[in-house]
Amino acid sequence: MYLTAEQRAMADGEQGEAVAAAMQILVEYGDIMGAEDMVEIASAAGANIYGPRHSAPLGSDDPERLFGRFSLRTDGAPTAPAAKVHACQLIGPIDREAAGDVQGMPQSAVDRVEASQSYLAGLGVSLLNTCTPYQVGFLPEFGDHCAWMESSAVVFINSVIGARTNTEGRESAAASMLTGLTPNAGLHLDGNRKAEVRVRVEAPVEDTFAWNVLGYWIGSVIDDAVPVLDGITATPDLVQLKQLGAAAASSGDVELFHIPGVTAECRSVEEVLRPGAREVVFGPAELAETVARLNVTRRGDEVDFVMIGCPHASYGQLQEVAALLEGRTVSPDVALWIFTPSALRDRAREEGLMASIEASGARVLSDTCPAIAQFLPPGTRRFATDSAKQGHYLPAIMGVEGAFAPTADCVRAAIDGRLP
Repeated sequence: MYLTAEQRAMADGEQGEAVAAAMQILVEYGDIMGAEDMVEIASAAGANIYGPRHSAPLGSDDPERLFGRFSLRTDGAPTAPAAKVHACQLIGPIDREAAGDVQGMPQSAVDRVEASQSYLAGLGVSLLNTCTPYQVGFLPEFGDHCAWMESSAVVFINSVIGARTNTEGRESAAASMLTGLTPNAGLHLDGNRKAEVRVRVEAPVEDTFAWNVLGYWIGSVIDDAVPVLDGITATPDLVQLKQLGAAAASSGDVELFHIPGVTAECRSVEEVLRPGAREVVFGPAELAETVARLNVTRRGDEVDFVMIGCPHASYGQLQEVAALLEGRTVSPDVALWIFTPSALRDRAREEGLMASIEASGARVLSDTCPAIAQFLPPGTRRFATDSAKQGHYLPAIMGVEGAFAPTADCVRAAIDGRLP
């Protein structure tokens, strides 16, 4: 791999041990990816908060040592410099307002996580703690090269905004944060952003539920290819695009999709389609089969838990839930949790929307989610969600039954105790 004189100096340790370790990670990563050189990035989004399960094998709670070991693969505690680019922390392990009463975490564990957060903040990392940083002002511009983790965020900024990132790991995202670089490979290159699969959409896809289903089917059929969707008749909003990408990145490894006249790099199918691209068809049968697949663990209609906000809910989604709950009360036998970025929760609190939602008995949570932090309301046997992504992951992670349904049905289930 070609390195500039400045990059070689970074690798040789002239900017400190932490930067040298970061460059070592990026050079090895670039060799694996077949990159010829590095590209400068505009932003990095990673997950570098550490708690008790990380400190146990090291026998240390020192945030600097933990960051060095788990983010930079060093045995010591190299002093890291401030981030060279805009950087944010993605979704984390605790809700800073509900770690005790909702998650049941002891204060000692909370203290360790907060120490790690304080360390990151000292490096200039924004503690957004959300899987959707683009919903709270941390978003790149068209054409920006980035180094982002979080599959649903990656596919969103690649597709909707037209920024460029591969799906990074914890180490590569941290290394990019400290160096401002990433290997110039994968979706950073023009040729790799062309569509390899034409998806003919022949079933109606008009509401958010159907966009979830379409995304989940696409990922299961094309795996890590780049699709272009042909036949879309209703223009999706940002929430629907968010859910489409999240679902496709859950059942498969989709990092970029194109929709003519909607996504950033696609005016027509022909503009983005590679010669020899294969074709698949999403029709009514595929829609029905995918809904059944997302409900494969479901054995009944009664639910103990309803989870909304995966990826984290937008402000509009909070308003939708508030309207569905207005004048109603959540069943005492059901927990209804809505997850949203903390910045949006703060806004909802200031504007009275949070009080309106919680008057029903629901709870608005932030910074984490049941799949990432692995927590559920006590006694949960079957949950309902309006997210294909959460419907995919939570049954496997937590060993519970999952029901995937439209948002209105999920809220109704929280009120009545059973899905309509």
